[in-house]
Amino acid sequence: MQPEISRHFSLPQLEKRALEFVSGLVEKLPETRGTYERSLRQFLSWCRTRRGFTFSHRGVERYKSYLTREKRLSDVSVSTYLTALRRFCQHLVDRGAIGENPARFVVGNKRPMTHSRLPLNRIEVERLLRSIDPTTPRGVRDYAMVRTMLGCGLSEIEMIRANVGDMKKRNGQHILFVQGKGRSAKDQEVQIPREVATAIERYISTRASVLDADPLFLSAGNKVRGKRMTTRGIRERVNHYFRISGIKRKNGHVTPFSLRHTAAMLLVQKGATPEEIRQKMRLGSVATAMIYVKGHGEGQNRGLKD
Repeated sequence: MQPEISRHFSLPQLEKRALEFVSGLVEKLPETRGTYERSLRQFLSWCRTRRGFTFSHRGVERYKSYLTREKRLSDVSVSTYLTALRRFCQHLVDRGAIGENPARFVVGNKRPMTHSRLPLNRIEVERLLRSIDPTTPRGVRDYAMVRTMLGCGLSEIEMIRANVGDMKKRNGQHILFVQGKGRSAKDQEVQIPREVATAIERYISTRASVLDADPLFLSAGNKVRGKRMTTRGIRERVNHYFRISGIKRKNGHVTPFSLRHTAAMLLVQKGATPEEIRQKMRLGSVATAMIYVKGHGEGQNRGLKD
């Protein structure tokens, strides 16, 4: 007999309900469905080791405590996992499986007002770019990739979704149309600095044949050569150059996402207003842009400018 983990479900029944919920997210983007699936997988894993879980406010608070104290997840991750659980619980309510949503009033941890990843300073940017060998096919691609992330502030998802045909030239200015996280179309424009456009064009010129629908950045590994790069692939290459350039800090606060933060900080150093930063970085609010402005002042105190 399967052990019951709640008043209503055995573990197999709960797993079936979770699968039903994720499968029904047909209107969500694949990345969003993936986030829900991973979040609920963590919840189900916790349920397997915690007998006596009930769909109650107290039960959800126990799960939140586990994520925060035992798993030691970031505040953003805890909030994401609880959002997925909240939506799943509402799914169960809508189908009459439980009477009320126990996660409705369990809020996520307060999001930080500063970024956990540190930007690179000018010297580190120079060391990073010098660590890439531009005489090899992979090096040409990686140089263009890192230049794009630094010069345009592209996120990893924007990088892997980009196609060759998304890069246009208008009135002498190179433009890239991008599709960011949570968006269903490539409806945002990014101006490409001249040095970035030069690096991308040099990379494209090394490829045998290029169509508009081809990925802008191709994988170079033996098993996936010629296919669209993945988030994992981008992170592995960027981390590789962090290591060989000597700027991979032991505290883990320099990650591939630091390149996007660096791009924003460069805008601040050039005198961009919070509204300009919001537009150029495709941020959701001016308040988010202000985090970079504040971080610039703190970075000067830590010597990050030089």
